[in-house]
Amino acid sequence: MTATPVRHPAVAGRFYPRDPKDLREEVLAYLSQAPGQRPIRAFGCIAPHAGYLYSGHVAGAVFAGLEIPRLCLVICPNHTGMGRALAIMSAGAWETPLGNVPIDGEFAEALKRRCPLLQEDSTAHRSEHAAEVELPFLQTRQPDLRFVPIALGAGQFEALSQLGEAVADVIAAHPKPVLIVASSDMNHYESDAVTRIKDHSAIEPILALDARGLYDAVTQQHISMCGFGPAVAMLTAARKLGARTAELVKYATSGDISGDLDTVVGYAGIVVR
Repeated sequence: MTATPVRHPAVAGRFYPRDPKDLREEVLAYLSQAPGQRPIRAFGCIAPHAGYLYSGHVAGAVFAGLEIPRLCLVICPNHTGMGRALAIMSAGAWETPLGNVPIDGEFAEALKRRCPLLQEDSTAHRSEHAAEVELPFLQTRQPDLRFVPIALGAGQFEALSQLGEAVADVIAAHPKPVLIVASSDMNHYESDAVTRIKDHSAIEPILALDARGLYDAVTQQHISMCGFGPAVAMLTAARKLGARTAELVKYATSGDISGDLDTVVGYAGIVVR
């Protein structure tokens, strides 16, 4: 027998606390900042992945308002440039300070069969933070969490659309609910004023459930939304699954926390249902 592979945290102690007690308290604090409401079932969401100090309050607002099913598909950008362009992991578990999150191998294998563009590759995930930082929120809301991670280095609309179509088909055939988490920050390293304008141009087509419109806005208006690929795939899947509405739950920039409005990163929390 071979040992089950475990992917160890890459950014614990930097993007979020390494100590389990501190991490749980911080996550719960961000979740409690959201207005009290009955959690809703959604097809997908967009949540930021910066250090919790800057974007945790936006992520918390998203996850506090959602029913978190036992299976989540977390699609993130590939910041490191390592590994395959459409990289999936189909076995093992990811460790966080709150415990291990098993990968749902059956669901992952079904995705690979339906979308041949996906390739098995742990290298793309080893040092990538964008899926990792979502897990403590998901674990806290769903103690029996299983997930499948996909990291995207591909930026062609056709590939992203194909992935989204495949995700929808596999979820439609799955007997239980699946939440698609698109991990993304918004515009990077411009002034607060410019970032808010650019981000609005990207958020508008997302709220219209317009995957092609989002792709065109980002590429034509030079919006440095790092997770536009995951968002395009998520929107494509959600539309095919029957999504009718999207809601901007919370928006902020790093300047709201740091006070530096000259160079900021934008964060949007969006729910699609």
